Amino acid sequence: MLHVVLLEPEIPQNTGNIARTCAATGSVLHLIGPLGFSIDEKHVKRAGLDYWEILDLRYYNSYEEFLEKNSNAKIYYATTKAEKSHSDMEYPKEDCYIMFGKETAGIPKDILNNNKETCIRIPMVDLERARSLNLSNSVSIVVYEVLRQYNYPNMR
Repeated sequence: MLHVVLLEPEIPQNTGNIARTCAATGSVLHLIGPLGFSIDEKHVKRAGLDYWEILDLRYYNSYEEFLEKNSNAKIYYATTKAEKSHSDMEYPKEDCYIMFGKETAGIPKDILNNNKETCIRIPMVDLERARSLNLSNSVSIVVYEVLRQYNYPNMR
């Protein structure tokens, strides 16, 4: 099972879109607060459509609580600052977690510095002008690469 982790997401529409992707791929969605919105906001609900009832959603108040409750997790950290591309990694089939940071700041540098060997990036041109992709698009790109490596289990 694949796990998608959002660290302090800020934009409700992105989280709704990501929830829909997780539901459609059978991935678990982990939200680490504080969130920049209420999970009940209409923008989150609308973006996730009627997929909320089939989504495995888990919430944590802090990064530390997330680590404590997922002690076996093999976490990959998505960042524009990584050396390795998301498609260069070979992802484990168990306890695989892909973490994405908040839209305005990404994952904090101290977390990235402590986990350099599992930091991944999506290749892009000209990082000076195009700083990053949309969060929900980034999640989709990485999720489908991991699922491709797994040979799309339970998917048709």
